[in-house]
Amino acid sequence: MPKVSSVVVPYAAYLRVYEPLGAFPEPERGHWARYARRQDRPSYQDELRRSLADLVPTPPVAVPVRESGDAFVLEVDGVVCVCPWRTRLRGWQALEELGAELPPPVLDAVLPPVVRRQAALDYERWLGRNPDARPWIRTATWQVPVNWFVLVTDEERQYDKGTAEAPAVLRYRTPMVQARRRVARALRTLKESVGEGPLLDGLLDVGRWLEEFHPRSLVELDYGGLVHVLPADELAADHSAADVAEGIEALRRGDEATAGEAYARLVERWRAVRDRRSAN
Repeated sequence: MPKVSSVVVPYAAYLRVYEPLGAFPEPERGHWARYARRQDRPSYQDELRRSLADLVPTPPVAVPVRESGDAFVLEVDGVVCVCPWRTRLRGWQALEELGAELPPPVLDAVLPPVVRRQAALDYERWLGRNPDARPWIRTATWQVPVNWFVLVTDEERQYDKGTAEAPAVLRYRTPMVQARRRVARALRTLKESVGEGPLLDGLLDVGRWLEEFHPRSLVELDYGGLVHVLPADELAADHSAADVAEGIEALRRGDEATAGEAYARLVERWRAVRDRRSAN
């Protein structure tokens, strides 16, 4: 595969869903079956480099002209599961959120208004033809949203400190049925103990998204590019999923003190990450 770009990956985390081949209709199922047999499939880094390379031309390419035919592939208990990139769809959705991330002068410098307007018109027309479209991948920059940790447990944590040649990896993988069950339990607890708020709203949104996929899918929470900004000792000590689980269980028992302690650990850990963002 030709080298696309040498740009350093951004500091983003990912929530991915891998669906079994049987969940895809033909002819897409056949495409992914053939794709899964390829030996030259692109990596996580390749996807990021391709996206960043689109920002180099003048004017920049806000959203790819064509949808990606690539995907990430896993074999789960002998079943091939696929997570399509859907780079074009995700690009449109990210563009809608960019206004809240960047000040107007910076946004205009990165993506001129005329480029953003054309991308918005293209998305509106495309969405009219594909009203049920949804991405298999969600992205969060400079953070892992707290509601993502509800889907997984500390026992599912996979940490590899990496080497000089290979970056560290911190991720969780869990069956879809487990992720949905944890969301349902957490929603009951939060509604009874906390009520409305950002955490409840975010969890409702993630829960609705998970319901759109095959029940035998696999859910993956990947720290992605965040491993490049967090020191090795902080990565090794990061057990955010355990803190979230402890906090929710404490709320269920009515133990507000323990829940507050777990929440404080999360806030302190992720405030340090946001501080590094400001420093950059």
